[in-house]
Amino acid sequence: MKGKRVFYCEMAYVAGIIVLALGTAFMERSDFGMSMVVAPAYLIHLKVSQFLPFFSFGMSEYVFQAFLLSVLSVITCKVKKSYFLSFATAFIYGIVLDAAMGIAALFSFEGMVWQIVLYIVGLVICAIGVALLFHTYFPPEAYELFVKEISQKFNVEIGKTKTIYDCCSCVLGVILSLCFFGTFVGVKWGTIACAIINGWLIGRISQFLKDKFDFKDAFPLKNIIN
Repeated sequence: MKGKRVFYCEMAYVAGIIVLALGTAFMERSDFGMSMVVAPAYLIHLKVSQFLPFFSFGMSEYVFQAFLLSVLSVITCKVKKSYFLSFATAFIYGIVLDAAMGIAALFSFEGMVWQIVLYIVGLVICAIGVALLFHTYFPPEAYELFVKEISQKFNVEIGKTKTIYDCCSCVLGVILSLCFFGTFVGVKWGTIACAIINGWLIGRISQFLKDKFDFKDAFPLKNIIN
């Protein structure tokens, strides 16, 4: 039996961000609905960009996550180094997301078949990206950090906290969609499907990566970052 291949955590971080951005761009092009986690930021982007065309999806992501981290600081009454590093991850992701959106816009995807393909591929790729980021020592985006910190603050099992957060995010997305556009935009049946399958899919992919690869640090940065 062959041993596991080495996968450096730093490479997993970079790959995770790129893959997650591509998956999000594909889901956006499918027009079947964004994931419940990014739906609020996406809807804010759609509304604000009507008045400020330069306000991209990527910008909306890191602005919204900065707001989320501020709320987290108020709730926990703390300002940790990990909050700033989490924003750095969000900022990098936002830049890569805008690039991915630009690349996806270069191709013409017309028809229901293409929409379905884009949605499924985007959903799977996003799950791969999140799973890769789980195997790094870098602080995650604000969404995951918020769940982790709230879980620890109120001593609630992290799975339950994640479920509550996802539901709240989905409800917020619905409210923003109806308030901004009077109909369902960005929050559609694909959002519901993502909510049902996403956690399971990420778990399976994460376990596969763990079975196939030995994640190691290429640089002595863990103690500095954490």
